[in-house]
Amino acid sequence: METKDFRRRPALPFGMAALDSRLADKGLRLDALHEIAAASNDMAEDCAATLFMAGIAARAWGPILWVVRRRDLFAPGLSQVGLDHKRLIYAEARDDAELLAVMEEGLRHRGLGAVIGEVKRADMTASRRLQLAAEGGRTIALLMRRHAREGADPLAAPSAAVTRWRVACAPSTPLPVAGVGRARWQVALVRQKGGESFETQVEACDATGRCALPADVADRKATAGGAARRAA
Repeated sequence: METKDFRRRPALPFGMAALDSRLADKGLRLDALHEIAAASNDMAEDCAATLFMAGIAARAWGPILWVVRRRDLFAPGLSQVGLDHKRLIYAEARDDAELLAVMEEGLRHRGLGAVIGEVKRADMTASRRLQLAAEGGRTIALLMRRHAREGADPLAAPSAAVTRWRVACAPSTPLPVAGVGRARWQVALVRQKGGESFETQVEACDATGRCALPADVADRKATAGGAARRAA
C-alpha cells in the first residue's frame, strides 16, 4: 500500500466544538490508544458505547479491524452510524490475551484506519504495548472495556490510553408528535493526557458517524454564555 504522498492528520475531530475545543489535540489522536466503557453493564448502555466507538471508526480513513470475544456485532446497527460492513475485518479471539495480541499486530501493520477490541481485563502493560504499537502510525486504536462484574468500574484500572470515555444513555430527543426521537448519550471524558475531564450530552451518531449537540443543550449553553458576558 502506497502511503508516501499521504499527509497524515494528527487527530480525528468529532466535528463538534463542544467536544473538539475541550480536547488537548482538538480531536482524537490518530496514533494513540483511546478507551471507551459503558456507564453500566445494562445492554442499552453497552450498545450506546459500541455505537459511539463505531462512529469514531466510521470517520477513520480505511479498513477497520474489529477483534471480538463473542459474535454479537450487529452489522445493520453499525451501518446506521456510518460503518459499512465492507470496510470491516473481523477477528475472533479465544481470550483477552489473544485479543490484545491481535490488536497489537493490527496496529503494527500500518495499513488499517482503526483497530478495535473489546476486553474485560487489560493491565497497564497491555495498554502500554498498544499505545507503543500505535505511535508513529496513522491507525487509531479503540479499546472497549467491558464490565467484568456488576458494580465494578472498567476504567478504574490504570492505563496508558490517551483518552478514556464513559458513555451512558440519556432521554431521546423530544418529538412534537408521539414517537421516539433521535437517541442521546451522556458522554464523559474521564481522563485525557494534557487536558481536563468533562461531560456533555450529545445526539447519537448519524449515518456519517457524527454526533450532534442537542438543540436544547446548545440553547442552554448559548444562554449561559450570554449571561456570563453580560455579567462581565
